[in-house]
Amino acid sequence: MSTVPAPARTGLRGRLGPAFITAALVFGPGSITTASSMGAGFSYQLVWVPVIATLLMLCFVDLAVRIGLSTDTGPVATIERRLGRVVAAGVGIGGFLVTASFQAGNSAGTGAAGSVLFGGGAAITAAVFTLLGIGFLWLPSFYKYLERTMVVIILVMLLIFVITAVVSRPDPLAMLGGLVPSLPTGSAALVVGAAATTFSVVGALYQIQLVREKGWGPADYRTARRDAVVGTLILGTLSLVIMVAAAAVLHPAGVKVTAPTDMAAILTPTVGRWATVLFALGLWAAAFSSLVGNSTIGGGLLAGTFKIDRGGLQSVPVKICITAVMVLGGVVAIAFGRVPLQLIITAQAVTILVAPLIGIVMLVLARHRDRGALRIGIPQFVLALVGLAFLFLLAANYVRNLLA
Repeated sequence: MSTVPAPARTGLRGRLGPAFITAALVFGPGSITTASSMGAGFSYQLVWVPVIATLLMLCFVDLAVRIGLSTDTGPVATIERRLGRVVAAGVGIGGFLVTASFQAGNSAGTGAAGSVLFGGGAAITAAVFTLLGIGFLWLPSFYKYLERTMVVIILVMLLIFVITAVVSRPDPLAMLGGLVPSLPTGSAALVVGAAATTFSVVGALYQIQLVREKGWGPADYRTARRDAVVGTLILGTLSLVIMVAAAAVLHPAGVKVTAPTDMAAILTPTVGRWATVLFALGLWAAAFSSLVGNSTIGGGLLAGTFKIDRGGLQSVPVKICITAVMVLGGVVAIAFGRVPLQLIITAQAVTILVAPLIGIVMLVLARHRDRGALRIGIPQFVLALVGLAFLFLLAANYVRNLLA
């Protein structure tokens, strides 16, 4: 039974929220770097990647929505109830390790963007924004503030990056040609990275908890699905517009992207010296939203694994776990000044190996009789199998490269 008052569901605020949080936490500094690198390096040839990744993300976010609307416990407890303690612990610990591994990158991203916007060293601004994120977490009614903040941040990023794409004047016909899947020489690693930054099964999984925090129940499926579609399409659009902007401006100039701030060159002819500031604002929004949202997933799953998540995001033990993830990321970013290469390798390995497990679990739960009228049909089941095949393909490719 949903606990959200009826008036809250009739307005725009009552109809949107959880999927915007998912989009904000999935789209981070790594997403900007990867998307811009694809456009700068391969022009429009890889436009198909964010499109297909978005379709798969839509499928798995919907699986999570259906599960979340028809369960009375959090993600880990729901998994344990039907698949056992070992599987539940594997998903919980695995999801925590994935988010913890990427948290340093989010802290470093806020530091880099903050130093451009406000001056000072990147380490100092990373520390300040990590502390700000921790303070934000401990506000009363955390979910309410999280939802409102992430909706605003996502819309700000969408505005900034759409402007970036428009002023770059991309070639529409070349974009259409890029919808035909191809794999140019040397693009495999970028394709894997780009797909993973949009099609995030860990982010999709936590939608189970977010729809419960919203107070939605089975009767709210149409509203929740609308939110999921809008939020996920915005996530895919962000990657797509950055890629086409880089393809239009950076590729012809032969510019190679090594950091998100390199994309500021696209706006320079239009807004001059404000280009770096405007793009740094977009980078900060991406990094800070991921810093808070990513740690929320990791801490929430960790608390669920140890069965101390009663009360959801308002629970003190859950907030302590989330704080631990933020502190861990902040300490690494401040101590090294950047994300250590070994941590990047670890993050990739954990993600590639844990993602198929989470995907299988979500598919099994979505087909379980517990879902009632929300149980997925055959067409979505088939699409989810395609998504699982994609995840296994990424895992096999990673292991093959590791052993080569």
